[in-house]
Amino acid sequence: MSQRNRFSLVKKARRDPMIDIAPSARKRLFLGYLGALLIGYVAILPFQNLDAETESNSHDAGQLNSELQKQSNKFPAHLYFADRNHSFLKSEPRVMHQSNDPVEFGRAIVEALIKGPQKGLVRTIPAGTELSAIYIDPDNVCYVDLSESVTKKHPGGTNSELLTIYSVVNSLILNVSEIKQVKILIEGNEAPTLAGHINLQFPFKAHMLLIR
Repeated sequence: MSQRNRFSLVKKARRDPMIDIAPSARKRLFLGYLGALLIGYVAILPFQNLDAETESNSHDAGQLNSELQKQSNKFPAHLYFADRNHSFLKSEPRVMHQSNDPVEFGRAIVEALIKGPQKGLVRTIPAGTELSAIYIDPDNVCYVDLSESVTKKHPGGTNSELLTIYSVVNSLILNVSEIKQVKILIEGNEAPTLAGHINLQFPFKAHMLLIR
């Protein structure tokens, strides 16, 4: 091609933008753009992996905490025993195994009361007493069925009867949210009194004034 023809083609290209006078420049531009995309992807990839790893670790930690909560079913409870003068009730803190079943938790509380205190307080339920049955009705009344030893071996006296009854009542109601009242049975039957003084015909609510 003569120099004149080349000059004429360049002039035409300048007038007509549809004619590409530098295909290699466009190729370099495309390759540069593609390279920038690759560099950007490589740059954010570690952060994507970090986010995925963080989410995975968080999920694993949540599962671990859930498993620990299932395994660790210990629960602080307050059992109420008599003071040394048999005048009022005092709380003895205990760490107990809490069942998801309120009846079983209530059973554990009553059985602990029957065994007696651990530190400086006085038992309220006569030794040899057994828990025959316990259940909670739909009205949140807990029925506690004790063996006849609770009456035969009881020392008697109005205040002593009160401490025995409310040792059971307060310990159950203040530790088991599903229990609102407690009715005491003897050998599966309603008894008029525990030892001649306190009427057992009706369910009892918690008596906070007996606690010191």
